[in-house]
Amino acid sequence: MPTFTAPDGTRLAYREAGRGDLLVCLPGGPADAAYLGDLGGLSAHRRLVLLDPRGTGGSQVPADPSSYRCDRMVDDVEALRAHLGLARLDILAHSGGANLALRYAADHPERIGALALITPGSRAAGIAITGEQRLAVARLRSAEPWYPAAFAALEAITEGTGGDWDAIAPFFHARWDAETREHHAASQPRNQEAVAHFAAEGAFDPEATRAALAAVTAPVLLLAGEFDVNSPATSVTDLAGLFPRTSVVVQPGASHYPWRDDAERFVAATAAFLA
Repeated sequence: MPTFTAPDGTRLAYREAGRGDLLVCLPGGPADAAYLGDLGGLSAHRRLVLLDPRGTGGSQVPADPSSYRCDRMVDDVEALRAHLGLARLDILAHSGGANLALRYAADHPERIGALALITPGSRAAGIAITGEQRLAVARLRSAEPWYPAAFAALEAITEGTGGDWDAIAPFFHARWDAETREHHAASQPRNQEAVAHFAAEGAFDPEATRAALAAVTAPVLLLAGEFDVNSPATSVTDLAGLFPRTSVVVQPGASHYPWRDDAERFVAATAAFLA
């Protein structure tokens, strides 16, 4: 795997897939970027640079655990830009990785060529998601055989009376079969220290970030999944309002991993935007 060095000396790794202009891909988690695969075939349109965040995949565990904090990882993305020799980055970020992309865009608006936020987390911009928003989306799946147990678990989580995250896993996917179960397990973060520090105190400054995003003149795509309880379409639409130039796509029948739920539809929307 190719590597480069972050400003604090941590060696970071990335994978490459496909052909065409470079597209830097930031995974959620923080987790090994391998779960992104080739993003449903998006690699036929762009050369994907899939970054393993520090402490995950092929990237080195940092000497200072506080460097897992989202705001500090902005320097990792900027170091990758310099390593690739690009004046500006086209970035695709998934889930929690969107928080890092938002912080990077806020700090370096002039470095953004295009920004695609896929079923994005929005904590960095101070957009809260209520339990009722999540439950309303979950109710759309009431015909699924796994629904009763999964919905009860989600209710308990939103009410603060339970925490069975494994039980709600089916909500994150359009289908819940053996292949999906395997992918879901592979996409979960392995480095719990990185998870714990990513959103630690000081990681986010929503007021400053929201103000700075107004200066991002590059085009921005916000892609939500119709069935996504993690990043409901309503919250994604709220996030879109922070940018001057946005396109919002709600992918029908998709949940949190839209390139797996309907690869053809996902690639068509994303490649058209990036073109």
